[in-house]
Amino acid sequence: MLRASVSALLMSLALTACAQKYPDQRPPVQDRLFVSEAVEAKIAEVAPLLKNPKLSWMFRNCFPNTLDTTVHFSKDEDGNPRTFVYTGDIHAMWLRDSGAQVWPYVDLCPGDEHLREMVAGVINCQFELLNRDPYANGFNDGPTGSEWESDDTGSPLSPWVHERKWEIDSHCYPVRLAYHYWKVTGDTSVFGKAWLDAIENILTTFTVQQRKDGDGPYYFLRVTDRQLDTKARVGRGHPVKPVGLIASAFRPSDDATQFEFLVPSNLFAVSILRKAAEILVDVNHEAGLAARCTALADEVEAALRKYAIVQHPEFGSIYAFEVDGFGNAYMMDDANVPSLLSMAYLEALPIDDPVYQNTRRFVWSDSNPYFWRGKAGEGIGGPHVGTEVIWPMSIMMKAFTATDDEEILACVQQLLDTDAGTGFIHESFNKDDAKDFTRPWFAWQNTLFGELILKLVNDGKLAVLNRTR
Repeated sequence: MLRASVSALLMSLALTACAQKYPDQRPPVQDRLFVSEAVEAKIAEVAPLLKNPKLSWMFRNCFPNTLDTTVHFSKDEDGNPRTFVYTGDIHAMWLRDSGAQVWPYVDLCPGDEHLREMVAGVINCQFELLNRDPYANGFNDGPTGSEWESDDTGSPLSPWVHERKWEIDSHCYPVRLAYHYWKVTGDTSVFGKAWLDAIENILTTFTVQQRKDGDGPYYFLRVTDRQLDTKARVGRGHPVKPVGLIASAFRPSDDATQFEFLVPSNLFAVSILRKAAEILVDVNHEAGLAARCTALADEVEAALRKYAIVQHPEFGSIYAFEVDGFGNAYMMDDANVPSLLSMAYLEALPIDDPVYQNTRRFVWSDSNPYFWRGKAGEGIGGPHVGTEVIWPMSIMMKAFTATDDEEILACVQQLLDTDAGTGFIHESFNKDDAKDFTRPWFAWQNTLFGELILKLVNDGKLAVLNRTR
């Protein structure tokens, strides 16, 4: 009896010490923007399985971060769900970020009607915003105007638009989310008129940006001292040869492309056009519209095989990051997704594709000019926040696409070691000092970390996670 009491006391003291070392970083329950019973149950299920107290702590902090701090759920005048999602410290909704932020919650929707409605609301909001301006990447929650109203983009900036940078992935993420939501829940309510209008806008924009009939109506000029925030050739970007690929004025990092044909985004576009075609046939019975999606996907895919794969002297056949159709290629990778590294994660390429595997080895090497290795860790950055900085997103993409347990372990350990004691994942950190980081509140990265841990647990990698220190 005495031994049991002592044991219970020691356990209580250990839990108290752990709580003091790793205090809960979530907002108080009454201050959380959205609460999901299914998400809370999943946290309660998984966190105790993680024997490393810091890993368990970071999972509890990060996985619900999008719900806790960025989700603004409501219903429109017709009673349809509408969810506006902040990126975190920027109070605007990026079509890319919002689609990625709520992605890991979709699998939990069948057991939580409130959560399902919230995700449906994100999809509804994304289609609504995309239809307001198919060239915009970020939007306001209402016609509130923007700090970027002085940008010259070929059309007056709508007060609904936060920023009007044309990025292919802005069209891809809403379709990816809607397709996954449909497959998991079976709900077809999101595939009404706004969805059909969005598909028309996607097809029109993609086709115009193949540049077969000239540059098109869109251009981008900004008065700035930052070269990557504006476009060359009076806003049109460097010339491209119209070979079937789609021009993207900006990268997922919101930095300007150097060569307009951004390869990861074109690969992503092929994937989502085929997903869209499946929805259009099975749900909307729109065979003609589906055929247009499939034809464009086939054309872009053929052009990628012909113009985007290059021979590297060390790695063999690999994908370039950007090309122009004239034979020029930019050999690098950027951390922000879609990246070349992330193509298997996004299901845009099979993980065992030999060209993808060659590319994966290239981007995680000194041959990639934006790969950094230092005292704090190693990974891919990009020009968005300067030199010698690593984005944890790249480390997570390496873990998502890894098949080797030791590689997975190294990635997760590095994520644990580079949180700067905050319990959260940041936009980037200095390769030699993780305490030198950008964006203390970046919901996409936080939720992505939770998604990674859940995937590894579901894939039977709990033993690997429990080897972290």
